[in-house]
Amino acid sequence: MAHAPQHTIESPKSFLSVKYMVFSISLSVLSMGLVIYFTWSPEGFEYVQLKRLPGLIIALVVTILRIWFQAAKYRILSDNMLSWPAAFRVILTWDFASAITPSTIGGGPVAAYAMTRENIPLGKSGGIMLSGVLLDQLFYVMIIPILITLGFYYDVIPPNVGWVGTSAMFLIYTILLVYAFVLAYGLLVNPKSLKRIVRIVFMIPFLRGMRRKIIVESDNLVEFSEALRRKPRGFLTKAFILSTLGWLAKISLPSIVVLSFLPADVLLTFLRSFSMTFAGLLVPTPGGSGGAEALFLLFQGPLFERVIFIGISIFMWRLYTYYLSIGLGVFVMTWYMKPRNKIVVQDESKTS
Repeated sequence: MAHAPQHTIESPKSFLSVKYMVFSISLSVLSMGLVIYFTWSPEGFEYVQLKRLPGLIIALVVTILRIWFQAAKYRILSDNMLSWPAAFRVILTWDFASAITPSTIGGGPVAAYAMTRENIPLGKSGGIMLSGVLLDQLFYVMIIPILITLGFYYDVIPPNVGWVGTSAMFLIYTILLVYAFVLAYGLLVNPKSLKRIVRIVFMIPFLRGMRRKIIVESDNLVEFSEALRRKPRGFLTKAFILSTLGWLAKISLPSIVVLSFLPADVLLTFLRSFSMTFAGLLVPTPGGSGGAEALFLLFQGPLFERVIFIGISIFMWRLYTYYLSIGLGVFVMTWYMKPRNKIVVQDESKTS
């Protein structure tokens, strides 16, 4: 019997850093503070309509639903190896890591660590994460053409960004679509072609140091693709529906917050939330801090009849999407740091 391949896994300390968290929170507070400072007007609260404020409760409910949809998605992708509590812990850990690490790192490595703490082998946790990423890309493929089409009839991209901003958004759309098609083709149609592309890319001089590790991972990619294609059609369909509902919940939050303070064009604010969210995927700062607030101001700000509510809306939106993730994440990471759970680092598959 040949032994199954062993994988090493790094502690979240390799990815998480107090300095990242402090920098991320400070940048977010500074950005919101500047917006509130320049839009503050005490008499503006005379225009608050109490009948609209329950929208903030709805926003909280939608936030909880987003977490549930994501937990259910990864529970399905794990073949129910993740219990419901474990699935919630993994998602909250992922959100927390994404909130305090640069976008170049993201929450993926920490989520893989979290899954191993839930007794899922590292090889399988990598496959689960890759499945989730694939479903995200399929969502982009479905939505971005719709946004581009509706852009001919609605100001999905604010006119005040000019041709530079419009060109940048179309570049973002293109990058997301190309990546989505390459990943979908590589995983679902021809994994060996994706493997060849990866190997060629990592022949570039400054990437050669990672080539050996990438070759091993590309071999795992082919095996994972074959396993994924053997799954029943309903497997990915259920996961895709949950993934889509999770994205819709996330994207609707800015609109719900906006409408909680003032009436606005419901369809337009919703469409702009899509574009704003996609643009935020490429913000390089930890948790998108600074960039996320600026994007909200740029996309949603012009829809406000009274500027007093712009800063408050940004605060409420970030409270639900960012600060809540940090608060819950700290609690969950404390649970993971306890020594009671065994880390599984060995692949399930064995060859004889």
